[in-house]
Amino acid sequence: MEVTGTPSYYSDKNCTIENFKRDFYPIIYLIIFVWGALGNGFSIYVFLQTYKKSTSVNVFMLNLAISDFLFISTLPFRAHYNFSGPHWIFGDWACRIMSYSLYVNMYTSIYFLTVLSVVRFLATAHPFQMLHVTSIRSAWILCGVIWVFIMASSGPLLKHGQEKKNNTTLCFELNLQKFKNLIILNYIALGVGFLLPFFILTICYLLIIRVLLKVEIPESGPRDAQRKALTTIVIAMIIFLLCFLPYHALRTIHLVTWDADSCMDELHKATVISLTLAAANSCFNPFLYYFAGENFKARLRAIFSKDHL
Repeated sequence: MEVTGTPSYYSDKNCTIENFKRDFYPIIYLIIFVWGALGNGFSIYVFLQTYKKSTSVNVFMLNLAISDFLFISTLPFRAHYNFSGPHWIFGDWACRIMSYSLYVNMYTSIYFLTVLSVVRFLATAHPFQMLHVTSIRSAWILCGVIWVFIMASSGPLLKHGQEKKNNTTLCFELNLQKFKNLIILNYIALGVGFLLPFFILTICYLLIIRVLLKVEIPESGPRDAQRKALTTIVIAMIIFLLCFLPYHALRTIHLVTWDADSCMDELHKATVISLTLAAANSCFNPFLYYFAGENFKARLRAIFSKDHL
């Protein structure tokens, strides 16, 4: 069940949202699938190749890439659903898992990006005091905590599967009977899943800028670490503002201003677009790995060098 789903009363009104979704979703989802599968699949391969020389940063990035790749694998099913009607042919549990995977990916991505930024900043500002926090073991433990927390808190989404209507099987559709619960769940997700991480990320950004302006450091060594910290935080901030902020803002407006007597086509279309932007975060994360990953560029050059031998 997703906020961009279509409630049952739309079929009785002159609304164009279904036509828009049928034309828009399949193309965009397949583009994201191809781009994201190649980018994240290859990134996972590179991270595994460099695992013996891995750092806590690469552990977080590897988990982020795995989360993206698992979600990317669901997009062809979503594209088929909208292209064919919409009509869902893959069964009830597959429908539940598809909705579940969207939110698990979204919020694990948000938390991994936030933790990456915090670890980068702390390792730069307090390198010796934070050695235990930035160890490989601590990174894997924290990743496990994030996975368990997000998967458990997203569990209620597994309760809502496919629905039968007029000889059509629907999936990802808004269940108006759960409307009040949706508002409550949205506010919790908005606060804990987005606003809190975004606040932490913003603080990290301001602090790393302050450090860079305040301290004069040689061009190599610590200066390079600070450059990577700033790159990590800036790319994470761009992903937050481009992918996650529009969806959370429009999802909240969509629920709060819900009107059963109006199609709200423009708002609904904007929410649909924002959902694809949220899904597209999987395409932008490989840029983070390339520009801010430890040993990522070097291993990438080594792989291509072997291919040319």
